[in-house]
Amino acid sequence: MFKNVLVTGGAGYVGSLLVPQLLDEGYNVTVYDIMFFGDDFLPKDNPNLKIVKGDIRETDKLAEAFKGIDAVISLACISNDASFELDPNLSTSINMDAFEPMVVAAKKAGVKRFVYASSSSVYGISDSPNVTEDHPLVPLTQYNEYKGKCEPLLFKHQDDDFVCVTIRPATLCGYAPRQRLDLSVNILTNHAVNNGKITVFGGTQKRPNLHVADMCDLYSHLLKEEDAKIAGEVFNAGFQNMSIMEIAELAQKVVQELFPEKGEIEIVTTPTDDNRSYHVNSDKIRKQLGFEPKRNVEIAIRDLCQAFKDNKLPDSMTDDFYFNVKRLKAMEAA
Repeated sequence: MFKNVLVTGGAGYVGSLLVPQLLDEGYNVTVYDIMFFGDDFLPKDNPNLKIVKGDIRETDKLAEAFKGIDAVISLACISNDASFELDPNLSTSINMDAFEPMVVAAKKAGVKRFVYASSSSVYGISDSPNVTEDHPLVPLTQYNEYKGKCEPLLFKHQDDDFVCVTIRPATLCGYAPRQRLDLSVNILTNHAVNNGKITVFGGTQKRPNLHVADMCDLYSHLLKEEDAKIAGEVFNAGFQNMSIMEIAELAQKVVQELFPEKGEIEIVTTPTDDNRSYHVNSDKIRKQLGFEPKRNVEIAIRDLCQAFKDNKLPDSMTDDFYFNVKRLKAMEAA
């Protein structure tokens, strides 16, 4: 249905895996990204890839990039709570202030479909055994709050010629070319492999998890889905709800199996003030779109272990390439 796709934030964790996938599926792909982490990992030799180094706050430049584009996948943001709190003004200008002007520019340029990556962290803390899309949003941080506030700003512009859909992804995990090692499963695996010890902050908090490759499959699916099924809809996108301690114990088991020479991996617990805890229900996306994730947390851990074995993640404990907060601090981003 669509030929030309633009991915904002296409040089990020998800984008680094999604862009090659979309190219393989036959799309012409434009990456629009500020390149805080560079773009060396993108398949630049592919003639169907166009890379635009740009800031989503530069609405005129973005509007130019939207010309001839059929669908937008909106991933660009200052990602996760810790990065956000580093510079609240930077985060507000990118995650909140720039959002609606970007949507308006896309619609004006003739874009037909707009896919927005919100976050399941919009639910904050919930005792509900099943957090569905109708659950109240209880943001604990500005990151959660702005992700939630952008959703109605998008849907305000929805019409028959501009189909909008919002995804609330779980915490992502697994290997991608622009690796993040500041997400729960990835952190615990990195420490198990390279520190010989896993430190768990708290441990009882429940988190929904989704393999980054399943996230990419979902975005691909949303480009092919018929308008009526997704127009104006919000979908949770999670797979396994696990406590932080359960993830740590799984990382311990897998790493001890794959790296027997490392011996016993110790788990140490310490108190935390990070109380985000919620059990996300993703039945709606299964029933309405037939989307089923194919990979679980153990597969994500095994993928990361293989990447460590293949030396794809050098200096994983120290290089700021893997850590959003460290990179933003080092760049003094503004």
